[in-house]
Amino acid sequence: MEQSDTREDDLRIGTPLWVKTPHSRVHASKRIAKNHADVVVVGAGISGALTAEALSRQGLNVLILDRRPAVRGSTPASTAMIQHEIDTPLTRLQEQIGARAANAAWLRSVRAVHDLVALAGDLGIACSMETKPALYLAGNSMGARALKAEVEARLKIGIEAEYLNKGELLARYGLDRPAAVLSQDSASANPAQLTAGLLKAALGRTARLVSPVEVTDMAQMNGAVALATRDGQVIMAGHAVFCTGYEYLRQMQTSSHHVTSTWALASRPIKHLPEWMKSTIGWEASDPYLYFRTDPAGRIIAGGEDEEAATTNSDPEKLEAKAKIIAEKLFSLTGVRVGRPAYSWAAPFSVTRDGLPIIDRVPGFDRIFAVMGFGGNGITFSMIGAQIVAAWIAGEGDPDQAIFRFR
Repeated sequence: MEQSDTREDDLRIGTPLWVKTPHSRVHASKRIAKNHADVVVVGAGISGALTAEALSRQGLNVLILDRRPAVRGSTPASTAMIQHEIDTPLTRLQEQIGARAANAAWLRSVRAVHDLVALAGDLGIACSMETKPALYLAGNSMGARALKAEVEARLKIGIEAEYLNKGELLARYGLDRPAAVLSQDSASANPAQLTAGLLKAALGRTARLVSPVEVTDMAQMNGAVALATRDGQVIMAGHAVFCTGYEYLRQMQTSSHHVTSTWALASRPIKHLPEWMKSTIGWEASDPYLYFRTDPAGRIIAGGEDEEAATTNSDPEKLEAKAKIIAEKLFSLTGVRVGRPAYSWAAPFSVTRDGLPIIDRVPGFDRIFAVMGFGGNGITFSMIGAQIVAAWIAGEGDPDQAIFRFR
């Protein structure tokens, strides 16, 4: 067998708001009753939940494993701004990977948001899922001229977008920035409730969930895969999918992606929020950038201040300092004071050079896949990953699979 070691990390410090909300936990078995399955999904966060839901919908026997309790890894550290907008603007991505691939990636991201919103509705998952427009504000990475070109590029391929100049932005939102892009096709949700709901849907069909279990070795033979656990069990399956997030398989390590650190906060409910903030996602074309949204209770969830370091997120003093900076930036931009945050947290955060996820077979294996939804669109990318992997396992292809290949 070949080792299947994954990175180990403190996936978050502090307390995300989502772990304190109801219906965000899922009961798991503590032992593997049957050591065979059609598909083993390793990881019970948002990527694993979406993948298990898609595969169980196909009638496959799915075994979900996690070395932590389900929905208690990095997923609750998400601010759950479910955007179609990729971290790399369309105009820049066209230069990086070519217009055809860039256009397809952006269009697939739009489709994935719509598919996810529809899926949550179809399954009746109570997770505060709301469709929302997004406001992308000019900053030190993209000014007014660049944003205008970005809008033109999006409109050209059929993605709805509106350019707002300084006067329009000030009149409609009270924000003093040179320009902004207003786009549709995004959403927000409670990521823990969404993940728990997806897992429960899978468990109500043909899936099983076992935790804690750590997979340490893997092999492929005679049209099957074998996974060994740390406690000496061997599980046989037709396929395996590693949805382990930032604790990715060592076989997937490449210079095309790296782990950084990010910080976030959630305010107490605020009574008199500007109306636009209740229904709009906001983020900046800046480095580091501020991003923010609200929840139905009137809380502001904001984050940013990312650093190019994998471990600085584990410093409690830095967490307090970063939360203060985020709150100050939010006040400077919107005039809204959040006061002392009700919740604040920090987490590792992986990025790729092109802003796209990695969804592919693990090198050297035909039947073992990895879904790595890296970047600011982790939930959106997880939806794409689940769709592509489910198609592969069903013996079909996906028209966009090459865009998200291992690179």
